[in-house]
Amino acid sequence: MLIYIVEDDSSIQKLIEYALKSKNYKCKGFERGKDFFKELNKQIPDLILLDIMLPDMDGTEILKNLKQNPHTSSIPIMMITAKSSEYDIVSSLDIGADDYMTKPFSVLELLSRVNALLRRNNKQVEENMEFQGIEIDLLRRKVTVDDEPVILTYKEFELLKYMMSNIDIVLSREVLLNSVWGYDYEGETRTVDMHIKLLREKLGSKRNLIHTVRGVGYKISQGENYE
Repeated sequence: MLIYIVEDDSSIQKLIEYALKSKNYKCKGFERGKDFFKELNKQIPDLILLDIMLPDMDGTEILKNLKQNPHTSSIPIMMITAKSSEYDIVSSLDIGADDYMTKPFSVLELLSRVNALLRRNNKQVEENMEFQGIEIDLLRRKVTVDDEPVILTYKEFELLKYMMSNIDIVLSREVLLNSVWGYDYEGETRTVDMHIKLLREKLGSKRNLIHTVRGVGYKISQGENYE
């Protein structure tokens, strides 16, 4: 599989390239956005690792461009950035980033997340799911709420799919991280909370089907309003 690394720090770029090649991934590095787009016109990668702060353009603008282009919108994108504020993270997720890592990061964790993104992006699915007006077309990766299309990011889609596979079951943040993100996460679990917040917003009138179970996690169910 081919991975593009858009990172202007040459030492970090080389570190990532070395780690990926050790796992038999093909990869190409770019220090500038214009060079990345030039190569993108020649070959579409399986995954993009994208820095936010680049010398010639903002990484979030690159992300927005990729997600708005039908030829590149389905490519999983992981943001790698020194920006760690909740606003920067939520902004990237809202635009369409599938995951993010803040510098400095663990190479082993990076590889684990890369593996999870690629594995899930290439997993073949053939079923549809439905609950209380929320419908998921797993083959086409489309979601509708009361027959109206809802645009979800890769991780939002995977999160909704997993929760709808476990109706009425309380899912802890740790279980969601391990099952949806595909790696053992140690430390802060706000990643799940931010994705739940964004998912609720996009589900509109069905947002109250996602319930907060205080001190534990979340579940999809009918019944009392979420907290």
